[in-house]
This record gives sequence, structure tokens and C-alpha cells, in this order.
Amino acid sequence: MAVQSNNSEVEVAGGVTLYTGIAPVRVIAVNPTMDELKDLGINAKTDPSYQVTINEKEYNKIVFWLECINPSFKVKFEILMQAGHRTNNNGDKSMWINNVGQTTWSADVPSYDWWKNVDKTRKAYVGEDVLIDFTKAWANVANGGEVSFDTITAIANGDVKEIKELVKALSGNSLRVLIGVKDGKYQQVYGKHFGRIKPMRDADFVKALNNDYGSFNAEYNTDLKLQVYSPELLVADEDSDSSTAMAAGDDGDLWDK
Repeated sequence: MAVQSNNSEVEVAGGVTLYTGIAPVRVIAVNPTMDELKDLGINAKTDPSYQVTINEKEYNKIVFWLECINPSFKVKFEILMQAGHRTNNNGDKSMWINNVGQTTWSADVPSYDWWKNVDKTRKAYVGEDVLIDFTKAWANVANGGEVSFDTITAIANGDVKEIKELVKALSGNSLRVLIGVKDGKYQQVYGKHFGRIKPMRDADFVKALNNDYGSFNAEYNTDLKLQVYSPELLVADEDSDSSTAMAAGDDGDLWDK
């Protein structure tokens, strides 16, 4: 007889370790194929789909795979986009965006004193504001620096060639994201704030979480320090996170096409 026994209190079944808190990560892929996922050491049983239908509306998924080095783990962050412009529920306001990543809600072209580059202002696509905010932190764009995509219409339609080029160009860059746990088993990335590596401002994450529409639909530790997930963590509000298509806009209205 050969039985390698262990005390019943010892966990030997294995399983995936989950993490919560703010993690420094680098982008390792965007919308990878199944073979590319396997090359990254990510178990994929079927070809990933980058389209989804929610409430009878179709969205294109921009899926970033992020890697934390210490501790070592990978997590994905999804942005849902549409080629339609983002409006509020009443349809009387649009989200506007310019080439330096400013966004605002207005019925017409913004004319605020603080708004820059009116000649490079246009209506934003659904999900574009999240993509731009993510890119600002990832590329470490200085305040007032240009951050825009030449093929943004194609991106909104699911063509991520330009973002793939950026993954290669920014292979040495990192950013900070807040990670939580959904339903006790899924990693979730907060989509309403992304941090730079320098300066490290945890207070900006706290400010975003405390905003009227800044809730994180996941469990996370209140001190935001990166650690192994424990079920005793605070459960956030049940509002959807902005990495999904049901996110609340800056003015409190839900995305609509």
C-alpha cells in the first residue's frame, strides 16, 4: 500500500488564488486569439468571442490582459464599445471628447472656458471615455498631452489593430488598477479610475469610489492594499462597474445608443 496522506486541515486540492487591492500591472495582450492566450500561459478551452449582446444591444469587447509581477498573476479588463455615440437616457445630451482626452456632457459642441481644442472636438463613442482614461494612465500621458486613436471608429467596431500596435510600443510601461472579486470566484478590474506608477496616489482611487456613480460591483479590501482575497472583505454596492455597458455616465444617466 502507498498512501501519501495529509492532515485533514491541510489544503491540497489547489485552486486559483484570488487577489484584491491596487496592483501595478503591465498590458500583455488585447483581444488575443486562443493560441495567443496559450502562449501567455492562460488556459483557454475555446476561441474567445469579442462580441456580446446585452438587453438586445450588441457590443464589441476590448479585452486587455494585464499581468502583475509580484505577486505573479494575470487578470483581464473588458471595455464594451459601440460605433454609436454615447447619449444620456433622455437623448438631449451627448458625451463630447477632444484630442487631449477631455470629456463632458453637452447638447452642442462644448463652449466652456476650460474646454480645449474645439476644432478637435467630436461626439464620443460608447465606451471611448473608459478606453482613453485607461490609455492615459498606461501611456503615462502628461496633463494636456494628446491621447487619441486614429482608427477610433474601427476600434468601436471591434478592430483593435491600432491598440495591438500600442501594446508593443508600450511593452515597458505599467499602470495601477484596483482589483476585486466578483461572486467569490472571478477577478474584476475597477473601470472608473486608473492610476499612474508615479506618483502613486491611492487617494484618487478612494475619491473615485466615493463619487455618486463610482461604486465597484465587487468585493475589495477597504485599505486597498494588494493582498490575497478573503471572504470577510467589504461588499461594494451592486451598481454596475464602468467596464460594462451598463455603466452610469458622469451625469448619472446610463449609456444609450
